[in-house]
Amino acid sequence: MKNLKSNKAAKLTLFALTWPIFIEIFLHMLMGSADTLMLSQYDDNAVASVGVANQVLNLIIVMFGFIAAGTSILIAQYIGAKKEEEANKIGVVSIAANLIFGILLSIIIFILAPTILKAMNIPSELMKTSLIYLQIVGGFSFIQALILTIAAIVRSHGFTRDAMYVTFGMNLLNVIGNYLFIFGPFGFPVLGVTGVAISTSISRTIGLTAMIIILYYRIKGNIPIAFLFKKFPKEELKKLLKIGIPSAGEHIAYNTSQIAITYFIASMGTIALTSKVYTQNIMMFILLFSVAIGQGTQILIGQYVGAEKFTAAYVRCIKSLKIAILVSTAMAIIFSMFSKSIFSIFTNNTDIINLGSTLILLTIILEPGRAFNLVLISSLRAAGDVKYPVYIGILSMWGVAVVLSYILGIHFGLGLIGVWIAFSADEWLRGLLMLKRWRSKKWKQMSFVDKETERPMSIQEKKRFPSTSH
Repeated sequence: MKNLKSNKAAKLTLFALTWPIFIEIFLHMLMGSADTLMLSQYDDNAVASVGVANQVLNLIIVMFGFIAAGTSILIAQYIGAKKEEEANKIGVVSIAANLIFGILLSIIIFILAPTILKAMNIPSELMKTSLIYLQIVGGFSFIQALILTIAAIVRSHGFTRDAMYVTFGMNLLNVIGNYLFIFGPFGFPVLGVTGVAISTSISRTIGLTAMIIILYYRIKGNIPIAFLFKKFPKEELKKLLKIGIPSAGEHIAYNTSQIAITYFIASMGTIALTSKVYTQNIMMFILLFSVAIGQGTQILIGQYVGAEKFTAAYVRCIKSLKIAILVSTAMAIIFSMFSKSIFSIFTNNTDIINLGSTLILLTIILEPGRAFNLVLISSLRAAGDVKYPVYIGILSMWGVAVVLSYILGIHFGLGLIGVWIAFSADEWLRGLLMLKRWRSKKWKQMSFVDKETERPMSIQEKKRFPSTSH
């Protein structure tokens, strides 16, 4: 694929990279809520069926993220080092690897879907519809694997808006498809969950087609597809997995620790469990800013480290961290001010509203700590320091969050307030340890791109990063 006029390099500033990522994540969250709302108008069991199936599918998406995470960081570093050919090789290998992995997992899900659902011990009345959804969407999950991989490649080149546009288009098509198959206007058959599964798969297929076209026009230089057939890309795969597996390990550790904590909360009663679900859904909109800043910073750090501009990388991370802390704290305060009104949208239960409002108030302490982790861990990964965050994450998530949730929430009877204190302790401990790690600058020796000495900052970069003393 040749370098065409339309692949003009994107201007790499934090704001230019971050706002499309923010919109993209926001759309994912908003459309997920729209799906649930639309299905709830059809049948409550349909909502539960899709929810159960999505628990399996979400785990599969995390597994596809193994390759995508490594792809994003490696390509950013190679672009920074001006090694476009190596970056394109990584892109080709990652697409091929996730295609094979995706097809394999899709076949396994399709065949073993009944066994998986039985193992989850779901109610018999949900089995049929859950199975249909899991087999259709899961059977085509390799499409999502390719979308994640190509999006990672495009974002790493700085074109974050392209992924945002495709996400918007996919979600819009999905909502339209859901409407047609759930409510049956214009003579369309009312297919319920089956229709939602079909709509999801079709919209993703169209989204994949769009991402392939964008890849063709955006990526600089030739895409060396023939490279795959000359020899087994052992080194490229090794680098991808060296980043991807630890990154996935951290996500798995987080998800499993949350399952353990949810088990504790379930023993506190329905009010506590429902309050947790509502509160964490609302908190997603608060942490959204830090997530977007973290991902945008990751691209910049990767390119700076690849270009051996360590001072620029160091200062960029610290500036991004300050922005994330400021924004997340401000958003937590705003949401806390209107928390009772927000909870009233979801429920009329005053116990849930009062408890949830207290938890949102505690979020003012929790969210700045989370901002540390979202920005610093992304920066450490981008610089090649992928193992340290995993080791600390596992120890803190289980040793602090889980243990303290039990001690404070169950043993001392503080309930969800105790759990939220445990969450805050975990986020702040990890965050401060990550800051110490970043300041140690051990990551300077961990780049995946060969380097000799640090390149000097340009005049433009000196203006953007005036502070060079740490």
